[in-house]
Amino acid sequence: MTSEPPRSETAPTHIIVVENRGDWQPEFPHHAIVLAKDYLSQHEYFAQRGMKVINLCRSYNYLSTGYYCSLLAEARRHKVVPSVRTISELSKKSLYQLESSDLDYTVQKRLRRLVRDSYGINVFFGQCSDPMLEEVGGQIFDIFPCPLLRIEFERDQKWSISRIKAFHLNQLNDVQRERFASALNSYFSKRWQTPRARNSARYDLAVLYNYADPMAPSDQRFLSRLMRAGKELDINVEIIERKDYVKLPEYDALFIRETTGIDNHTYRFARKAESEDMVVIDDPNSILKCTNKIYLAELLRSHRIPRPKTVIVSEDTVNMLPDKIPFPIVLKIPDGSFSLGVHKANDREELKRLAAKLFEESDLILAQEFVYTAFDWRIGILNHKPLFACQYYMSRNHWQILKHEGGGRFKDGDSRTLAVEEVPKEIMNAALRTAKLIGNGLYGVDIKQSAQGIYVIEVNDNPNMEAGVEDAVLKERLYHILLGEFITRLDRRRLA
Repeated sequence: MTSEPPRSETAPTHIIVVENRGDWQPEFPHHAIVLAKDYLSQHEYFAQRGMKVINLCRSYNYLSTGYYCSLLAEARRHKVVPSVRTISELSKKSLYQLESSDLDYTVQKRLRRLVRDSYGINVFFGQCSDPMLEEVGGQIFDIFPCPLLRIEFERDQKWSISRIKAFHLNQLNDVQRERFASALNSYFSKRWQTPRARNSARYDLAVLYNYADPMAPSDQRFLSRLMRAGKELDINVEIIERKDYVKLPEYDALFIRETTGIDNHTYRFARKAESEDMVVIDDPNSILKCTNKIYLAELLRSHRIPRPKTVIVSEDTVNMLPDKIPFPIVLKIPDGSFSLGVHKANDREELKRLAAKLFEESDLILAQEFVYTAFDWRIGILNHKPLFACQYYMSRNHWQILKHEGGGRFKDGDSRTLAVEEVPKEIMNAALRTAKLIGNGLYGVDIKQSAQGIYVIEVNDNPNMEAGVEDAVLKERLYHILLGEFITRLDRRRLA
């Protein structure tokens, strides 16, 4: 074991930081071991960039030695596990319950036969002490990269994660020390010593995509054209999937081409990319704002953006709704997408039935005046500038663009793409003004135009862009403009 700071002329690529010499047992793997007090104070650790640090201090509490080791590691541009963000988020139960919610099915399946009402596992660098929950432990580690994690489950009608916390070397027994040593070796060999091979391209762009989703916002022809444009612009475009979360820091930028939501992995990818100082579209803030229709409704109201008559409804106020909005009334759950969770009530009986169903999913729902139009405008906007303009026509014999037919099947209406110069001025101004309220990302602003005026319906943070539709006017230029925005932002960060 090396208990003093390394003295060789070639500085180590990674170090392990501990508070006490005795925490690193003789049977542990041989690595460069550094005392926390030395890492915090000695000059040789100040200047070296790109060093990888595993922080195994006895406590990560706020303003503790362990907290400062991660904080200063980030300030020195060292790659540290756990990060300050991970330390902070582990203390927020509401956040880690949200982040781990998509593991719910796996947890129920694996623990259903247990007769007890509580259970716990230890996770060592993503490796689980219970093989039955290996997948859960690995995914929790991907969300909260912390060397040693304790995950506790409780059952109250159904199983849920009640607590995720860090634990430390000095708390390990003999069996756990053996598991720790094995997991540490595996972590170094898989994650830090065999990174994805870089190519000669100027930048690497990861595109998050789900090949199995029939309603993904882009089709595979779009992705192929994007990759071809990348070669022309010297930017390497690679498709990644949900399973590639741990590889994300190997790229310079992230482009999300999946249906986003704050309760699934897309938001986790966006937050991770942002924490790694990557350029990301959709950024987490845009996802938060756009995926909740109630937030959008209040945002449009407060900025006096023209919209259909809109009311936020609870179970206590739904009966008064017909006094405020005439039938038919459109009802929406806050986080629906692609017309899912959107219904039309034609009378009081239908309103009562549909609202009861929606209140099973959300305490609040959105009610809007129904405005019939033959088509909806969608204006695509990138960094405050119009990118494309489409008219999406209603599906045949239906009042929406998409008609869901059950079993994942749907029908959609025709579309027409126009040059942005052809869009009526009032439509374009409303779209630009609305998108500016969200941010400087890529948005699709949906607008209805009738004899009574124009109405902004919503803003999409990951608008549809498919080959032959949204690119029908600009063709290859659309892909060059998209990638050009990533390059501009990456160049700006490099210069900074």
